[in-house]
Amino acid sequence: MIKRNKLRIHPYILIIMTFLGVILLGTFTLMLPISVNDGQLLNFVDALFTSTSCVCVTGLTVINVASQLSIFGKIVTALLMEIGGLSFLTIAVCFFALLGGKIGIGNRYLLKETLNQNSIAGIVGLVKRIIFISFVIQFIGAILNYFALMKYYDYNFLKTLGYSLYHSIASFNNAGFDIFGSDSMIPFKDDILLNISTMLLIICGGLGFIVISELVSKRSLKKLSIHSKIVLIMTFVLIILGMLVFKLSMYDDITWLQALFTSVTCRTAGFTTVSLNELPPAAYIMAIVLMFIGVSPCSTGGGIKTTTLLVIFLTFIYYAQGKKPRLFHRRIADNSIFKAFVLFSITVLFVLIGALIIGLIQPELGFEKLLFEVVSGFSTTGLTMGITTSLNTASRLIVCLLMFFGRIGPLTIIGVVNHNWMTESKENIQYVEERIIVG
Repeated sequence: MIKRNKLRIHPYILIIMTFLGVILLGTFTLMLPISVNDGQLLNFVDALFTSTSCVCVTGLTVINVASQLSIFGKIVTALLMEIGGLSFLTIAVCFFALLGGKIGIGNRYLLKETLNQNSIAGIVGLVKRIIFISFVIQFIGAILNYFALMKYYDYNFLKTLGYSLYHSIASFNNAGFDIFGSDSMIPFKDDILLNISTMLLIICGGLGFIVISELVSKRSLKKLSIHSKIVLIMTFVLIILGMLVFKLSMYDDITWLQALFTSVTCRTAGFTTVSLNELPPAAYIMAIVLMFIGVSPCSTGGGIKTTTLLVIFLTFIYYAQGKKPRLFHRRIADNSIFKAFVLFSITVLFVLIGALIIGLIQPELGFEKLLFEVVSGFSTTGLTMGITTSLNTASRLIVCLLMFFGRIGPLTIIGVVNHNWMTESKENIQYVEERIIVG
């Protein structure tokens, strides 16, 4: 951790290092004979891809998790998803605090950056609430999953319990991994209880820890912060919009339940109850858009986030009127607008560069499926049109980088070069303003 006045390590570097450390530990663990079934040892690249996908809570996989991994291997992937979703730093600090350890200023600042907070005040208490609420939600989800799945596994208690816990962890952390088989949740497309429990877990994980904490503590929509109100409104709008587009574009091939589930899972969850190989144009575009947007800040998912989308949208609307963007009788800070457009631009750049490089390496994959795969990887969604196992070694490594950058966040990556991370950056020199012709 950070030692104040002795060792000033950039918090973003520590965040990146912890994620890398967990990924490498998971990689070497999955390469052990105990992690796989007989005669199915994983090579380094496949183990790295699987570990990265778990820690980055993506869900893309080049192996058959259900058949190739042993019970121990499945437990390892579940732990990696849990650590990746909640973050190793958050879990470590929580247990350290519960054991009576002292959390210093440097560690609190690191948590502030991890959780994207504006202040270190009450940060340790927030971490404790996050961990507790997250485990409670996953436990309730596992119970619902158990009642939904027990009939499929002949009421075998231990087997059903294992599937229920694994699915609950993967759903809440928006990971997209499942051990049902190669068809994901398509065999359960008409199971109302399993679909609803899965969607609720995905939505809870995607709302963000701050929103969940406020919903539990304040228990009133009127008392919620502006951030929480934005997240709830945007989440509802995107889910309903996605459901309508999917249903209308695939009217005869999809039920309303499947349309709703697809809309929810496209926002970085990775499960599917429909075949994605032959999506009509409208459904394909909607899936790309939902994956690109993703979920909300401080959540278990990726994407540019719902708040970023709203800031950009409001900026367009108010700029056309010659006004400053505002929301809920508050003016949106210029810094928030700047960060939103930077995040959007960098994400587009990463996606295009990733698609370009893989396209040069494997042009036979086709543009539509390749773009879908790259967006899915960078947004940590995990949905695929069936080309993941066709990726060669170089393409798999590139997708690993995309998943890692998508989970860490583009702003974290570029924030490493900020040398004023402990203080407010102030420029002593004021430059003459120049109006550059654009457009």
